[in-house]
Amino acid sequence: MSDALSLLKERGFVSQCSNEEGLRRLFERGPVTFYIGFDPTARSLSAGNLLQLMFMAHLQRLGHRPIALVGGGTSRIGDPSGKTEERKILSPETILANSEAFRRQIGKLLDFGPGKALMLDNSEWLAPLHYIEFLRDIGVHFSVNRMLSFETYKTRLETGLSFIEFNYQVLQSYDFLVLYRRHGCMLQMGGDDQWGNIVSGMDLIRRVEGAEVFALTSPLITRSDGKKMGKSEKGAVYLDPELVSPYEFFQYWRNVPDPDVGRFLLLFTFLPSDEARRLGALRDREINLAKEILAHELTTLVHGREEADKAREASHAAFDARGSAEAGLGGIPAVELGRAEVEGMTVTELFVRAALCASKAEARRLIQQGGAFVNDENVADVEAKVERGWIRDGEIVLRAGKKRYSRAVVR
Repeated sequence: MSDALSLLKERGFVSQCSNEEGLRRLFERGPVTFYIGFDPTARSLSAGNLLQLMFMAHLQRLGHRPIALVGGGTSRIGDPSGKTEERKILSPETILANSEAFRRQIGKLLDFGPGKALMLDNSEWLAPLHYIEFLRDIGVHFSVNRMLSFETYKTRLETGLSFIEFNYQVLQSYDFLVLYRRHGCMLQMGGDDQWGNIVSGMDLIRRVEGAEVFALTSPLITRSDGKKMGKSEKGAVYLDPELVSPYEFFQYWRNVPDPDVGRFLLLFTFLPSDEARRLGALRDREINLAKEILAHELTTLVHGREEADKAREASHAAFDARGSAEAGLGGIPAVELGRAEVEGMTVTELFVRAALCASKAEARRLIQQGGAFVNDENVADVEAKVERGWIRDGEIVLRAGKKRYSRAVVR
């Protein structure tokens, strides 16, 4: 347990720490209870949340106790951190449904068995708060001047910061206090954009309880090609298989830029650090092996080994001769279409129906630029009609560019 901070730093998780020596001594004394919050403002967690989940999972494997805090209460306000405009207020029913989805997804990476990790919802203590008493007992410890010194609030003042958002830091700080009192939580972790909120909670506990607790943040991860972590050409890379199929999830990680492979193996897998660095140091065609390992490890964590194996086979079948098309292509996303409907359809319409293009205009541009392929044959005519010969074994395999595949299954 004592080497927990060293391991986190070695793998690239640590950016800022409120008191590194103090936290190291805390880890040396025995199991530490820590927490990270997740506001259920979307139907699913995304690949962008995986860093925090792995942050927690590594510490749990070292014997420490995670609390995954679902923000059923704070999500009714919206965190201004990293946002340029006010977040849309969600209904309680939507927040509840999103919270349940988060619980299922987080449970795949953390062990919630008896005496293990906890999953809590801050609406339990935030919803029944008496506003006047809360302002008197908790709000008195917050300086408006200090809150405005944090970059999050400075940035939002330029575009407009609502009073309800201004309360977010107070409520998140109160979460830390409640978890300290009820569960002995000594550490809050999160991304760098949460630093101001976390240290405010740490300060609240010092003022109210006279105790020292700790703050630890991870860097905000970006890809070397400049793209935002967890974003694909089609949008967010969600963990929900109904939003992003296991095959698409696998392909996202299989296609990360070469310079990111070693770093991502350290952050997003449980491979030993030396092995992650060895794989990340491979070059040219060999780096593809490391990318496949990264994709398979992560898809296994999120969707299970069976789905990860299917996604890998589908990738082989689509991209090279190693896999069996009959066995492997089934993992590629598909749309079902009637035979009469397909045979009267233009290739432009087909690419839209297969979700490879968002509109006919986008499909036409793809075809005109030479990026549309049917059964691995380039199609250059935007008005071309689907031919009967395109249907092979009851399906048509479509490709947009070099890496995005879909299937039209013809019934």
